[in-house]
Amino acid sequence: MMNKIIHTEKAPAAVGPYSQAVESNGMLFISGQIPLNPKTGKIVEGGIVEQTEQVMQNIEAILTEAGYKFTDVIKSTCLLSDMENFGAMNEVYGKYYSSNPPARAAFAVKSLPLGVMVEIETIAVKA
Repeated sequence: MMNKIIHTEKAPAAVGPYSQAVESNGMLFISGQIPLNPKTGKIVEGGIVEQTEQVMQNIEAILTEAGYKFTDVIKSTCLLSDMENFGAMNEVYGKYYSSNPPARAAFAVKSLPLGVMVEIETIAVKA
């Protein structure tokens, strides 16, 4: 069994000893994505709506690079800096999973890298 490292310039580069994603046995494990704009390397301006949108675009870029789609996603974990942002995050997130959404956990953590409001990790499987 070979693990395939997935990398795309259309999503933020890993800033530590991890990969953007790893594919193994028809499963894609995407590292937690934060709202970094891959073109500027900076956190996207705005609030939770803009940050969640950037996170979902980063996830989409990695899914596409690996040959997957949002319909292949089976599990998401959403980390929030404040549960007060859950509703707005959920609204943006829901646009990407309009039918048959994946299983999901969402919870607040003490803090996230670079002081961002949201981080989402994703697991996809080719049916």
